[in-house]
Amino acid sequence: MTAAPTRRVLLAKPRGYCAGVDRAVVAVEKALEVHGAPVYVRKQIVHNAYVVRTLEARGAVFVEEAEQVPAGAVVVFSAHGVAPEVHEQAAARDLHTIDATCPLVTKVHLEARRYAEAGFDILLIGHAGHEEVVGTTGEAPDRIHLAEGPAGVGALAVRDPERVVWLSQTTLSVDETLETVAALRARFPALTDPPSDDICYATQNRQSAVKEIAVRCDLVLVVGSQNSSNSLRLVEVALEAGAGAAYLIDDASEIDPSWLTGVSTVGLTSGASVPEVLVDQVLAWLAERGYPLGAEIVTAQERLVFALPPELRRDMRATSAG
Repeated sequence: MTAAPTRRVLLAKPRGYCAGVDRAVVAVEKALEVHGAPVYVRKQIVHNAYVVRTLEARGAVFVEEAEQVPAGAVVVFSAHGVAPEVHEQAAARDLHTIDATCPLVTKVHLEARRYAEAGFDILLIGHAGHEEVVGTTGEAPDRIHLAEGPAGVGALAVRDPERVVWLSQTTLSVDETLETVAALRARFPALTDPPSDDICYATQNRQSAVKEIAVRCDLVLVVGSQNSSNSLRLVEVALEAGAGAAYLIDDASEIDPSWLTGVSTVGLTSGASVPEVLVDQVLAWLAERGYPLGAEIVTAQERLVFALPPELRRDMRATSAG
């Protein structure tokens, strides 16, 4: 008699919260402590449904635009960044703003501004409508052209093919971005590279980790919300790396038991905006069905920590002094 294959879970690390997400979520929590509820948040602070629900329960009010915030109230801008006009709208309404934009997104905003002032056309690789792309485009709307992938490169038109630079959304697939850059360079041979890679360290690390486990997995589960770009990319990367199947789930309740049919090894990871409690719940769900944790596969160590927004630190100092 042939022994049944050993069932196990391979857990990817790094996974979950990155430094920018942690900073943004803590910013809302501290703002609530300092100012009391309600604290308004423009857009989702990070793209995770559980995080948003948890903060709402503590008194955060999520709105789509600054115009929905009562005059003079406290508003936190999300980790994805905002266009300059949003800051102007907030100032016009006398809002007390706390800018929780991820510093790595701010870096792309500064690059866009600098290259636009130098007379470059900017080819921004990213997804139309994503909040980060909208915010970056707002820095130089007459100079930025969106490149959603290699297929759309042929339609791009620039003022001067000798003065063109590419930038990117921070949460993209590394491999797909490189393909788009190659297509852009074939079209514009004088294409300038940004001073450093725009895809954030956490996105790259999570993609590398899921590649490492995917080739050994019949099934990969990625914990993350449907509007999370970096989580969606992890599913794509897992499939491209050889996983038998891969699915994006918000939490354990979304796992379809039929996915486990014929599966011996399950890979598990989570997007950069996902708290570890959701991963723990999936591990418990799998263990109850005969899939214990087999190993945690570590491909990098992350120690980066970002300081809280300066406006919030001032508020905290003022509160403690008073």
